[in-house]
Amino acid sequence: MPATPDLIGWPVGRLRTLPREARDTLFLLGVIAWVLLPQVSRLPLWCNLLATAVLVWRGTLALQAKPLPSPWWVLGLLVLAVAGTVLTHSTLLGRDAGVTLIAVLLTLKTLELRAKRDAFVIFFLSFFALLTNFFYSQSLLTAAAMLLSLLGLLTALVNAHMLVGRPPLLQAMKTAGYMTLLGAPIMALLFVLFPRLAPLWGIPSDGLSGRSGLSSSMQVGAIASLALDESVVMRIRFDSPIPPPSDLYFRGPVFSSFDGREWRPQPGRLGNDFTPRLQAPADLQVGGGAVRYEVTLEPTNRPWVFVLDAAPDKPQLPAVPLFMSTDLQWLANRPLTDITRYQAISYPVFRHGPLRRVIGLQDELELPAGFNPRTLALAAEIRRDPRYAQAGGLQLAQAVLERLRTQGYGYTLDPGVYGSNSADEFWFDRKEGFCEHIASAFVILMRALDVPARVVTGYQGGARNPVDGLWTVRQSDAHAWTEIWEAERGWLRVDPTSAVAPGRVGTGQRLVAPQGLVGQALGNVISPGLVASLRNGWEAINSRWNQWVLNYTQSKQLDLLKNLGFQSPSWHDLGYLLCGLLVLASLLGAAWTLWERSQHDPWLRTLQQVRQRLRKAGIATPEHSSPRQLATLLAQQTDQTWAAGLADWLLRLEAWRYAPQNMLIQATPTLATLQRELRQLAWPR
Repeated sequence: MPATPDLIGWPVGRLRTLPREARDTLFLLGVIAWVLLPQVSRLPLWCNLLATAVLVWRGTLALQAKPLPSPWWVLGLLVLAVAGTVLTHSTLLGRDAGVTLIAVLLTLKTLELRAKRDAFVIFFLSFFALLTNFFYSQSLLTAAAMLLSLLGLLTALVNAHMLVGRPPLLQAMKTAGYMTLLGAPIMALLFVLFPRLAPLWGIPSDGLSGRSGLSSSMQVGAIASLALDESVVMRIRFDSPIPPPSDLYFRGPVFSSFDGREWRPQPGRLGNDFTPRLQAPADLQVGGGAVRYEVTLEPTNRPWVFVLDAAPDKPQLPAVPLFMSTDLQWLANRPLTDITRYQAISYPVFRHGPLRRVIGLQDELELPAGFNPRTLALAAEIRRDPRYAQAGGLQLAQAVLERLRTQGYGYTLDPGVYGSNSADEFWFDRKEGFCEHIASAFVILMRALDVPARVVTGYQGGARNPVDGLWTVRQSDAHAWTEIWEAERGWLRVDPTSAVAPGRVGTGQRLVAPQGLVGQALGNVISPGLVASLRNGWEAINSRWNQWVLNYTQSKQLDLLKNLGFQSPSWHDLGYLLCGLLVLASLLGAAWTLWERSQHDPWLRTLQQVRQRLRKAGIATPEHSSPRQLATLLAQQTDQTWAAGLADWLLRLEAWRYAPQNMLIQATPTLATLQRELRQLAWPR
């Protein structure tokens, strides 16, 4: 159809015919929109609507060549924006309120884009708005998007300095790219050597909000929401053989207190300031072979340091005090709000806890009154069975696990909403649930059988990335299991989910939510193996980004100095080395500039000197006139004394440049001789 190319080509043709001011304005508005795009999900709805409306309004004015609105419009919108910020964030200070104001001010400033000064204000506001994206994410994808934004802003800035004509944006973009390449070595040097001194370096304390993940409490059904979250929690590099999947339990919060609806840590064990209280010895004893590994933990905004069960020694996390609770959970003295790397040593074979009943174990038997009456009745029925009248905790646990295996219980992502009697519903009504449903019902039944028990949460399993060889643990690997107490043996891990779904623990099988029509269609077009390979490759690249860029700490800077020969390096040495290299780079740049100047054509430089001296003498000379043209111009001068000599010199200068080699004679002077003669010629006074 002939109309289709016209419809497609109309916008491009229209843009090509726009005046330069309109074209440059539309380009700048597009760059601003790209800078603010990553913030859309974080900005208030009214801010997104206002910013979009202002940018569209300003673009329409540019297309239609209409005048800008009255300053009263801008002032009124600014008052509304400030009021909206205060109502939304209850302040004008802080990260979120500040980013909201920057987004509004940047877009409103485009309504005052009348002169170059206004453009420069917009440029530098845009650079600042670009940096605010890193308050929320420092991922490789964010860095790539902001690099594109940087090139766009530099292109607009270079274009603003091209005052004559209508230079193509591609030319300004090439210049901006060249400037970026020239600045890249200095940027890399500053990144590697600039001392990372808190609080001058890093994200502010509110710079990272907690990501979705395990919580400090557990409601029945909460972990099921993580089963579909494929985001990475941690990457592990094992320095010893990887344990079998059934031993890959990464310990997190331990819950002993139950109010009928929610599991929480036992009150009084940990204070709000993450310092241990009422601590009793964990009495941890390990055996078997040690597993050595290094963990790169994504930001959690929690103090939990996940380790493989069980780690008797403190993980190596520089500059962060750690302690282990009586529940074997390692905790930091503050929330971990950035990517954290630490080394640990664990022993899959271990024993912990008291060997006989002590006062503290009574906390692991408490059940709220008035909840789960049928489960309590089931416990009484089991106790009346002669086989279990005098049975210990481990024997009773085996009986409950056998019930799970043989009486039709299932493992599902969508068990429905449980009520207040969650254990009764699981054991008698629904007979299906996710790991936390099973673990919670199991602990309630074991406590009803007078067996101390508790819920342990964390991550179980994971998968090896074949690209970089790192073991990857995701939010979908979140898991809940249990521990029961047995006399003379202490606390024992019992995972009731393994009785319902052995593949979940034994081979790391995961439940997958049913795909919609779009997912099924994509699955028919794109091979799942290709998708998995692309994801593994992307995650391997992200892992390198995290290790080499985001996790480049002061300790790594000092290690670099040690490799360079410094005995006891400090941040002062970093400063001295950085200053020395910057001075050296400046001297090299100056030397390169001098060398480049010396490489310019000396013949052209000499001819340009003649033109300049003639202009000073009052003789108008064209900018690119040749020596013969200048000689002709001099022949018209009334004072032939100096003009004739200079004209003859110009003809000899031309002959030196353009005469064929076979016409040159030995008497032809060199360029150096011609330059000396020029200095000796007479000039008009």
